Amino acid sequence: MSETVLEVDKLSKQYRLGQVGTGTISHDLNRFWHKIRGKEDPYLKVSETNIRSQDSDSKYVWALKDVGFKLEKGEVLGVIGKNGAGKSTLLKMLSRITSPTEGSIKIKGRMSALLEVGTGFHLELTGRENIFLNGAILGMTKKEISSKLDEIVEFSGCSRYLDTPVKRYSSGMIVRLGFAVAAHLESEILIVDEVLAVGDQEFQNKSIGKMQDISRTGRTVIFVSHNLNSIKSLCTKGLLIENGKSVFFGDIDTTISKYLSSGDVAEHHSINFSTNTDRIGSGQIKFESIEMFTNNKPTNKLFTGDKLKLKIKIKSVIDIRFKIAIQIYNSSEIRLTNITNMDSKFSFDPFTGKKTIDVEFDPMMLYTDTYRISLWIGDPATNEHIDYLKHCCEFEIVEGSPIINRALSKSTGIFFMQPKWTVLNTNK
Repeated sequence: MSETVLEVDKLSKQYRLGQVGTGTISHDLNRFWHKIRGKEDPYLKVSETNIRSQDSDSKYVWALKDVGFKLEKGEVLGVIGKNGAGKSTLLKMLSRITSPTEGSIKIKGRMSALLEVGTGFHLELTGRENIFLNGAILGMTKKEISSKLDEIVEFSGCSRYLDTPVKRYSSGMIVRLGFAVAAHLESEILIVDEVLAVGDQEFQNKSIGKMQDISRTGRTVIFVSHNLNSIKSLCTKGLLIENGKSVFFGDIDTTISKYLSSGDVAEHHSINFSTNTDRIGSGQIKFESIEMFTNNKPTNKLFTGDKLKLKIKIKSVIDIRFKIAIQIYNSSEIRLTNITNMDSKFSFDPFTGKKTIDVEFDPMMLYTDTYRISLWIGDPATNEHIDYLKHCCEFEIVEGSPIINRALSKSTGIFFMQPKWTVLNTNK
């Protein structure tokens, strides 16, 4: 039988912009006067949606507005959204670091949180002393903490520095020790923010495995990360937040799909080259625009294994023969390919006017990275430039591909492969 351990109802947080974030005396008195008369806070009415890229005359914003969800025992929730969406504000209210302006939070059991590097640590104390301090803050007895001490130290990998003041630790070491403490002390709910990105890849993988073990024991985990691959492999449910509002709460695959198809993520899929003067060639034929599609949706965000489709518009002022080349570079400026229509045994007839050309690639078996496209039109006989646009557009392979079930780093590689594996019986 399921058991609800966390219930969030219409949770909202308002902030005042400017140098004084907590308000002014006149505003506080005005709020108090409305409160004793049983009237609504006047500044809740003037507060606006928190869109960090837009200017406004209002001094109040909703960092979070009307967010609600329920978590059962043993569920793992992944909270995703772009920077400034309100994810950290949500976690700070769940951890009771800050109080909500409106709404309620009901928690069953103890909660431990790792929100920022060094959260809850006293820099003058040693690692050992901070373990006991954190445990006491979480409500653990000294005996309970002592019984977990060896496991915490071994997991953190900081045994040599255990009796050294934390102020001498690197940021990665602090994260290691902080996560080890939060994960091993027996709280019913564990909250982890993006801090794991500070650690090295080996520790990130180790931490993901530990959170999976925690969920199997019936404890609940809330995980915030921009690493969609980690989110997908770890979480059973997802919460998508945009501009402080809950856009979707449900299964993790649908949450990731909605995030990637949102306007903030799926951008720059269409580019017009009419004003681009940084081009080389005679100009007898020119690229006018390009659009990118995946699964018939306009986007330049792909998973590993998705098909990329380009819709290229060109304009010719003279009947001449030509060929088109498409070059793809990764973020390290390594050219991965330089393909032409002739490689596919396809030719163009001379024309004047405008034409649209569709180019559909095989599944893009590339690892997570940003890839740039250069477009070239040339004479098929002499290879002379007719029009050349270098790095005129880009697409991104994002984390969370359904065909990759592990966390990746930038150094993983360029190409993803799925060879056939066979075990041969050599016993005779």
